[in-house]
Amino acid sequence: MVVGNWKMYKTATEAESFARDLSREISAQPGVEVWIAPSFASLVPVARAIRGTKIGLAAQDLFWEAEGAYTGEVSPAHLAEAGCGGVLIGHSERRRYFNETDETVSRKTAAALRHRLVPIVCVGETLEERESGKTTERLESQIGRGLEGIPAGEGKSIVIAYEPVWAIGTGRVATTAQVAESHRLIRKRISDMLSDTADGVPILYGGSVTPENVGELSKLDEVDGVLVGGASLKIESFMKIVRAFERRAAGE
Repeated sequence: MVVGNWKMYKTATEAESFARDLSREISAQPGVEVWIAPSFASLVPVARAIRGTKIGLAAQDLFWEAEGAYTGEVSPAHLAEAGCGGVLIGHSERRRYFNETDETVSRKTAAALRHRLVPIVCVGETLEERESGKTTERLESQIGRGLEGIPAGEGKSIVIAYEPVWAIGTGRVATTAQVAESHRLIRKRISDMLSDTADGVPILYGGSVTPENVGELSKLDEVDGVLVGGASLKIESFMKIVRAFERRAAGE
């Protein structure tokens, strides 16, 4: 699974044009799930551009109520009608700049599931937490609180994205050993919570993923895909990442 997070880049016109170009690059029977997450204003035109293709559409956030007096918010019902199949929840930038908490992540995840949207729940530690030996504590807390109250059997509809905050937009990337260790920790924690559905939960890596480092990441058994930021904004770099996982899916 490869998810491109476009963040606050590309106008609606630019996003629609880019999505059309990207759809020509994705094979009719891809070995990899490819998703793109444009800004709210671009969702409808992008949905139109990728209609009939194998590309999935995700939003970058949502509110937990279906409707109401919540000025400036976007509900899961709005996203579903716009053509979304999934939504990013708890991205580190949402936590850092907009006071997202594990509790709001939990409410948003439950709301996404109620509206049949795939929640792509983001977790990850800061540099200070890693250097002070609190990585395990932080990840277990984020998973435990963020997925609290998820109904039995719903685990198969969730995606987890591990994004070490210190490796996002910094050019730094976690070592393969660090990635594998963190993914194993996350797998164990969701296994404790979701029991029989945990094995079906994809765990993605997100943190300065590029065409240059994706080769090593794609070889890790613990990594089920990637959440891509800057490298998803250009067709060439994004497709190099997609093709790395297509080769893995083909057993190459």
